[in-house]
Amino acid sequence: MHTIYSNIFFAIGVNYKKTDATKRGEFAISVEQYASLISKSPAFGIEEFFVLSTCNRTEIYGLANSSQALIDLLCSETIGSKDAFKELCYIKKNAEAVEHIFFVAAGLDSQILGDYEIVGQLKTAIKFSKENDCVGAFIERLTNTVLQSSKSIKNQTQLSSGTVSVSFAAIQFIKNTVPNIKEKKIVLVGTGKIGTNTCKNLIDYLDTKNVTLINRTDETAIELANQFKIKSASYSQLEKVVNDADIVIVATNSPTPILSKQNINHSSKKVLIDLSIPNNIHPELSSLPSLTLINVDDLSKINDETLQKRINEIPLAKQIISSYIIEFTDWVQLRRFAPAIAAVKNKLISMSSCKLHLAFVQNTVLSNQQKIQSIVKNTAIKMRSSDRAGCNYIEAINDYITLTATK
Repeated sequence: MHTIYSNIFFAIGVNYKKTDATKRGEFAISVEQYASLISKSPAFGIEEFFVLSTCNRTEIYGLANSSQALIDLLCSETIGSKDAFKELCYIKKNAEAVEHIFFVAAGLDSQILGDYEIVGQLKTAIKFSKENDCVGAFIERLTNTVLQSSKSIKNQTQLSSGTVSVSFAAIQFIKNTVPNIKEKKIVLVGTGKIGTNTCKNLIDYLDTKNVTLINRTDETAIELANQFKIKSASYSQLEKVVNDADIVIVATNSPTPILSKQNINHSSKKVLIDLSIPNNIHPELSSLPSLTLINVDDLSKINDETLQKRINEIPLAKQIISSYIIEFTDWVQLRRFAPAIAAVKNKLISMSSCKLHLAFVQNTVLSNQQKIQSIVKNTAIKMRSSDRAGCNYIEAINDYITLTATK
């Protein structure tokens, strides 16, 4: 696949397939870092790109002269080094990169197959770049088509059916390992999309409201707690509330751990669940016998009967993706020939007003505008199928003369 630009379309990233949660955390991108990448991008020769950073992956998609430019840009904000990134990353370009983003948006490349939370994360990433003028015609058309494909897969298959996601896997783990759940004090730290989904799942599937919400912005925690009719606590009370809890779930986006040996009471038995990348619960806590620490990689290994149903839907999902990729490829090809097609149209309009040509024009049912539109349409079809822009240009002029000339 050729883009309509001189630059190549790349998808470059690291994900759960080659990195654990700790290593992925070294390449996670926060909102503040994303903003910094946007401000730096012109210096790297990159005008069109976006970054997708989730618990499963950190990826940069963009148009660039080389993959190195995108790697340099991304790693200018990461804790992890460029050398470490290059050892772990995958680099996909043009058709392969396009197929990859379709697979990601469908949940086919998620750590938990069919995890639909990726769609919201993708929309947020694209919106942020678009609002900062880093999304042009190519990426906008591509991502719009990708989201349409993802929606069709959601509606036409069972790939995202049931309740298998990272946030729900946390609920499954609690349900399977913690007795007398209704008697347990649960603290949920973080009220973003994953935190909100987790809160809803706690109430719906564990049938408990013994949940306390904490967020860095107290007002946000209060608002969500009122919505679900549960308790909230100020972030300043984090250490006290956490130490009083039986189960602690962290779904925040702090660049460093918010819970460690310094603020956890080691004597009380607790289950700690970290849904964050980078780790927001320090891995050192797993060494303490009174604590059970689970992260997103651990949760992804939890299976249930829904997963097999999802596996069966993969062929249909891929079939839907193929149809949307064809649609996008057709658009790319048409855009490639846009200058030539515009030249054909302008030439025909110019000829239509030529006095010498008008002297030989035959009056027909079709208006001159309709004739031009018909020929331009046919020329576009020929250009896409034969890739002979120059020859098709000459043919268009001949067709117009033939169509309008007096017999």
